[in-house]
Amino acid sequence: MNAIHDTYWLLAGAAALVLVGIGSSLIARRFGAPLLLVFLVVGMLAGVDGPGGIHFDDIGTTYRIGSLALAVILFDGGLRTRRESFRGVSAPTLLLATVGVVVTAALTSLAARALLGLGPVQALLLGSVVASTDAAAVFFLLRAGGLQLRSRVGATLEIESSANDPVAVLLTTLLAEYLAAPSGVAGSDIVFELALQFGVGALGGALGGFAIAVAMRKLPLSGGLAALFLVAAALFVFGVTGWLHGSAFLAVYFAGVIVGNRNVPGFSHLLSVLDAGTWLCQIAMFLVLGLLATPHTLGPALLPALGVAAFLMVVGRPLAVTLCLAPFGYGKREIGFVAWVGLRGAVGIFLASIPMLMRLPNAQLIFNVAFIVVLASLLVQGWTLGLAARLLDVALPHRDRAVRRVELDLPGSLEREMVGYAVAPGAAILGDASLPGWAQLAMIVRGGEILMPETAGALQGGDYAYLLAPPGRVYRLDWLFAPPEEAREAEREMFGEFSFDADVRLADVAEFYAVPVRAKDAPLTLAEHFARRYEHTVEVGDRVRLGPVSLVARELDDEGVRKVGLKLERLGNVLVRRPWLARLLPKRFVAR
Repeated sequence: MNAIHDTYWLLAGAAALVLVGIGSSLIARRFGAPLLLVFLVVGMLAGVDGPGGIHFDDIGTTYRIGSLALAVILFDGGLRTRRESFRGVSAPTLLLATVGVVVTAALTSLAARALLGLGPVQALLLGSVVASTDAAAVFFLLRAGGLQLRSRVGATLEIESSANDPVAVLLTTLLAEYLAAPSGVAGSDIVFELALQFGVGALGGALGGFAIAVAMRKLPLSGGLAALFLVAAALFVFGVTGWLHGSAFLAVYFAGVIVGNRNVPGFSHLLSVLDAGTWLCQIAMFLVLGLLATPHTLGPALLPALGVAAFLMVVGRPLAVTLCLAPFGYGKREIGFVAWVGLRGAVGIFLASIPMLMRLPNAQLIFNVAFIVVLASLLVQGWTLGLAARLLDVALPHRDRAVRRVELDLPGSLEREMVGYAVAPGAAILGDASLPGWAQLAMIVRGGEILMPETAGALQGGDYAYLLAPPGRVYRLDWLFAPPEEAREAEREMFGEFSFDADVRLADVAEFYAVPVRAKDAPLTLAEHFARRYEHTVEVGDRVRLGPVSLVARELDDEGVRKVGLKLERLGNVLVRRPWLARLLPKRFVAR
């Protein structure tokens, strides 16, 4: 009976910790406090040195819970990484997530050797433990501060924060195995292990991702079972890849990226269901790591650890970011902000448990230093992210979009989904604008009555319009239904910053904006170029990519494209190559 009552008490206590953490986070949100810090503090207060007095020192359980939680978090991060995010930032971001982690670890090890007296390999192990950033903490703080990042900076941080964890895990594991070996490990063995981990991890993630996507399309699963299948399949990929000596964390992230960019039925609904599971994993990992910490042992390492944290924030991370991003044309403000957003989180504390699990020399010291570095990063960088974003001018004020759309997946259809809009009075769709050919009006709700398009007549302000459209294109309809005061922003997102007549020659655009075009295409007008590309079936919103810019069909007439918008995909790489050309063509290349 005692065991049964203990089980009840254990479950009630665990649920109480979660509830206290969630309640505290609501209060912390008002002060901009990092969410991760809240759950860590709750865990510490419940621990042996806090009012809770819970004695928890099971490193093995901590590692298992952390591995499970991190696998789900990485898979969820991969699912939310869109292929479009990689455009223009894939090379610098992946360099930052790989080489940048190694450089950060190496530089931080210099401070660790000087301040803590660790050996070179132990110092490098500590540097690897704190080398990766925490995506969840970064984006929670930016949302809480009412900010949205400029596209290139946001994409860089999103991909780097998700992709650098597997590299840090791999580096930490290899160094821990090196220190655990009685006679050390040969350099050739390390190179072989590194190649094996990356090779098997990438292959396992690719095969697993494609297999999961195919299974999700073939199996008739309901929403709840589909989400459960998705998580179970991801953990299966994680476990099998690790058993085959590959990087399980790389594999599960890679699998998530592949699944997230395939046509999976009910994908938006799956993400909303998985969001709750991901939050639970984050909370569980943060609370357990907080329980594992013993504040009374942190005192001797406090000052040296703060020195390591300061070096990491102002020297190690900024140098690594500069080396990785400067060659790709990132500006000083962008580099400065990405460097400051090197927010450390639960992954660092989780990795610090690996040396303790393997009972390595100075393992407790490494754990304590990592814990202090994470707390310092959350307190200093976490509370100043919004300020840094505004000072460095890399963020735009976040506004809730007045144009709202509801997306519904259609069972049995992977090519179309239903999207609903409230038709705002004065919206463009009520004027001269028309729906593109790939969007089909399915029904209209007017005055509480459902009408078919044939009987409803023209759309009216206050209607609710439901359309069928390809999932990847629905956002292109926003500008048609936005109220007048919001239409400018939605239209800019659709067609870009500039527009001009379609009789402009492609060579003039290429010369003016320093973008590449093929010699045989240069004499063509923009209208002719669109006609060739789309075989005379151009629709509003169709686009042609020219290096760092996209040309968007803005207006049509009976002969084809009449007006073209120009969308800057990578602003830092778009230059006016000839100043004299800007004087010759100012009337034809004008901002709207």
